[in-house]
Amino acid sequence: MRIIDTIMSSILGTRAQPPPPPATAAAGMAPPAPAQESAPPVAPTPSPAQAPEPAPTPSYAQPPPASAAAPVDVAAVLDARAEETDQELNWRTSIVDLMKLLKLDSSSTARKALAKELKYTGDTDDSAAMNIWLHKQVMAKLVEGGGRLPSDVRH
Repeated sequence: MRIIDTIMSSILGTRAQPPPPPATAAAGMAPPAPAQESAPPVAPTPSPAQAPEPAPTPSYAQPPPASAAAPVDVAAVLDARAEETDQELNWRTSIVDLMKLLKLDSSSTARKALAKELKYTGDTDDSAAMNIWLHKQVMAKLVEGGGRLPSDVRH
């Protein structure tokens, strides 16, 4: 799994992950053909005197579609995790601290791999510039994935 996917799913939950392929496709098998349905029997049309009154349409709003779920409060999720650790981790500005908070490898090698995933074009040996860029990109990805960030977080 890519590092960015791990970060996203760790913070946003399952909504950050693409749906898994159907089991039949993964096994190389064709999906089963849909069952043939027979046409329902046709009921005789009632005369106008026998026709029932149509039911009134309810006036309540439809629930939002599943894809319109409420945004995840990223700060609440990460602040709660930060309270559970004995380290002082500033996830709001530091990609290293964010990765440590998520119990991910935060080494230079891991951050360079994340930079490659996110298509960083700068000098990966300039770790300060790369880290700032990485943090900004990860925060932007979290917002794209359905996260909500407070104004004090760079994105």
